[in-house]
Amino acid sequence: MNFQALLVSKDNQTAATLTPVLSIFGVSLVPCEDAEAVSLLREQKFDAVIVDFDHPNTAEQVLQAVEQSFSGDRAVTIALLSDRNELRNLLRKGANFVLYKPVSEQSAEGTLSAVAALMKRHRRSFRVPVQAPIQLKLQTGQEVEGILLDLSENGMHVLAAQPLNASAVMTARFTLPETDQQIEAKGEVTWTNPNGEIGVRFVEASDELRATVKSWIADRAPTGPPQTPDPMPSCKLTDLSAGGCYVETRAPFPEGSLVTLSLKAGSKEEKADTIVRVMHPEYGMGLEFIMASPDQPKARVSFIEFLSSQPGIVPEISVLPRALRAEEGGVAIPLARTEDADDPLLHLLRNHYSFNQDAFLSELQSQRRGEAVAPA
Repeated sequence: MNFQALLVSKDNQTAATLTPVLSIFGVSLVPCEDAEAVSLLREQKFDAVIVDFDHPNTAEQVLQAVEQSFSGDRAVTIALLSDRNELRNLLRKGANFVLYKPVSEQSAEGTLSAVAALMKRHRRSFRVPVQAPIQLKLQTGQEVEGILLDLSENGMHVLAAQPLNASAVMTARFTLPETDQQIEAKGEVTWTNPNGEIGVRFVEASDELRATVKSWIADRAPTGPPQTPDPMPSCKLTDLSAGGCYVETRAPFPEGSLVTLSLKAGSKEEKADTIVRVMHPEYGMGLEFIMASPDQPKARVSFIEFLSSQPGIVPEISVLPRALRAEEGGVAIPLARTEDADDPLLHLLRNHYSFNQDAFLSELQSQRRGEAVAPA
């Protein structure tokens, strides 16, 4: 599976460092000048966008352009950052990952391994390839025939009989393959290719339309044997409570992403979906457990008690991404509950924005010294 990443930077040394590392993960790099970036995003489809915040105005425009694409095709974003104090600001502006400058091969390899794992999962999960006729009626009244190539809950990939302009608005009509369900949806072109390929984002789509398409996709998503996951840098569990945990890793996943965590120690095993609450680039991430059943917290407390009774035992841990955004993974985002107030680690994870990285880790260490259940 080949991927393309757009690099928006004037830093030739960074490009030279990233190119061979990206190739390890099957990603080809397309460098461009700042002035070309936004228009290039409208004309081509990229799996990842790497943008240099040495030029903040252009970088913010690029992140906005990525955000405006439909969810099923949204690129993973990586910010290149010189001033570490700007981390929180960048994450609020839409960056998924951050690489600190000057970029080293080691730091790039760790972060980009997580990027590649997310891109593979993101592409495989949300689009179903199809071959079906489609009719596009532009705002001008012009009608264009086409072939629907793939479909997601939020948009589609179409081969039109003639090239269309980026930002063009149309009404699309097609029949869901293998059904008699007629679909009529308003869409906007988010990217184009000269051969007539376009990406279309659904706009003003009703809940009924989204539910119909989502159900159709769920019934036809590939269910073959799972692919062997890409090797991830080693992870270390440092803190664990009934509601959350902290994992040290060179490849943390983005805040707000959905991640499956597996823990094993002796005869005990714990597996759960989690949402990434805080991400510290090149260092680690804090995860909040998503409670699928009322019994899960009790089972987790039992796991913690087992660890406490076995001094020196180191749990085996694996972390695999499910979705770039938790809400796109079909799970309910955890809400605060009364009993959560008794979980200092969970409280810290949910209020991480009040701390910079050093202050957060200092508070984490303070909790660790006072909590016998936190594994070393």
